[in-house]
Amino acid sequence: MSSPSISLCMIVKDEADFIEQCLKSVQKIVQEIIIVDTGSTDKTIDICKKYNATVFSYAWNDHFAEARNFALSKATGNWILWLDADEELETGHEQLLMEVLKNSTTTMYLMPVMNYYGESFPVDWEKAFIYYQPRLFQNHKGIQFYNRIHETPIFPNPHDSSYTTDYLEIPIHHYGYIDKLTTKRNKAERNLQLIQEEYKNPNHSPWIEYHLANEYYRRGDYNKAFDYLNESIFRFLLNGIKPPSILYRLKYGILVDTNSLDNALEGIEKAIALYPDYVDLHFLRGLIFYQTNNYEEALACFEKCLELGEHNSKYLILKGTGSFKAEHYKQLCLEKLRQSQKQ
Repeated sequence: MSSPSISLCMIVKDEADFIEQCLKSVQKIVQEIIIVDTGSTDKTIDICKKYNATVFSYAWNDHFAEARNFALSKATGNWILWLDADEELETGHEQLLMEVLKNSTTTMYLMPVMNYYGESFPVDWEKAFIYYQPRLFQNHKGIQFYNRIHETPIFPNPHDSSYTTDYLEIPIHHYGYIDKLTTKRNKAERNLQLIQEEYKNPNHSPWIEYHLANEYYRRGDYNKAFDYLNESIFRFLLNGIKPPSILYRLKYGILVDTNSLDNALEGIEKAIALYPDYVDLHFLRGLIFYQTNNYEEALACFEKCLELGEHNSKYLILKGTGSFKAEHYKQLCLEKLRQSQKQ
């Protein structure tokens, strides 16, 4: 069997600060780089051409999926890898990638994306959310992106069992949520505007309320975030769909952050019944017990977190909830219990 060929597909605008490290990270594994530029005025295009990229100009129409699909239409490789300019593929896995793809019959691979947060650079590697996303898929299979923002690639027929997914443990490092960067790019304003546009569509997905909640949460408007989360959960239930775990993670994260703990315990226990192996929910339950001085119950939660660990491809996981953060709170609980025994 011949070696697989990979096309990198990206949409960019004024990414001169980041795009070189992105392209450098994939130069050993991609055979083609397709860049869709939506109006760069800095050195972005010059940097792309240094890496032999094919650059297409594209009139931005406030629709990420359409721009991504335009990139797909230009790609000739057997496989599509899609990245953003503020991401990089972890190097050192080139041989693994080629071995996997050489004999692969899988249609799409989900890869762990490490979303770093914090105020500025250098990045604190312990401050990250880990989330598996579909980032590598076979070309010429009819896969297209959907959604104006928070776009995702979807099979032409989700019920066709010939379309298969698997996990590929090659991390993608994403720096776009670092405060300094989001402020500089005015990313939050743009995102909110596009999501609000989608919200006006009467047939919009319940995910839109979640994305609105997330944007308001980042701005510190917890009441609005909470209202949109509840609306999202309600609309998923109306559609006969179990609300995704990530909604509960944000909902109870807000309650813990704002110390609004009345009735939080009852609610989070229902969420854990739906997602019993989600470490972040157990961690938040532990924090609720800890903040209400129930140290024995909190201790049991943090021990459960350490038992579960944080390597579960189904969930958005805050780094540390199944390791160092849980251990830290476990020790705090033990100390509190020792103190109470002395009294």
